[in-house]
Amino acid sequence: MKDTVLSLRDARLTLQGNAGPVEILRGITLDVARGESVGLTGPSGSGKSSLLMLMGGLERATGGTVTALGQDLSAMGEDALARFRRGNMGIVFQSFHLIPTMTALENVALPLELAGVPDAFDRAAAELHAVGLGHRGSHYPAELSGGEQQRVALARAAAPRPALFLADEPTGNLDAANGAAIMDLLFGLRDRHGATLVLVTHAPELAERCDRIVRLADGMVVEEPAVQGMRAEGARA
Repeated sequence: MKDTVLSLRDARLTLQGNAGPVEILRGITLDVARGESVGLTGPSGSGKSSLLMLMGGLERATGGTVTALGQDLSAMGEDALARFRRGNMGIVFQSFHLIPTMTALENVALPLELAGVPDAFDRAAAELHAVGLGHRGSHYPAELSGGEQQRVALARAAAPRPALFLADEPTGNLDAANGAAIMDLLFGLRDRHGATLVLVTHAPELAERCDRIVRLADGMVVEEPAVQGMRAEGARA
């Protein structure tokens, strides 16, 4: 695949449970191209979130390889992984993971400050404005609705201008209207920053917005439907 930004080769994840080892991922081979959006779908327990964690270096593969932007994640120490994620990845979870003692503006500026960006607060303010919360920068998470908190989380993920967006059920804690708005923002941020997006979702309508859908079951890829554009062309033919 031309200009591959994520590459997994026979990636495996085995964790130790009370009854012995549990195979979470059982040999995933997958490439993601620059600028592509990929929806990871499948039933609960199929390994979707675990696969996303491998892609982000938040879990270490117990077998095979995981390469992101040309870097072998398994060869990095924890500090190197943290620096790599900070500079190259924007990660959004179902739970917002905002720091409750920081304002919205401070939450968004934090990764920029850690990276030594000189105009951290100006960039953070711009990202809050981009998600429609320019007027809420001085508010703390407890003063924001769930949809607003997820918007802050999106702004924080986008602020470092990452090459990769990884999103794990970003609408899972939101009602339908807020969920739809968050997805519009996520795809808009992806387009604005020219980033690659990998999205875990249970919702077929969200997965259908992606260029490609990868379905998992029992820790394995069971089907990879055609690229959306190819399907659209077939429908017009």
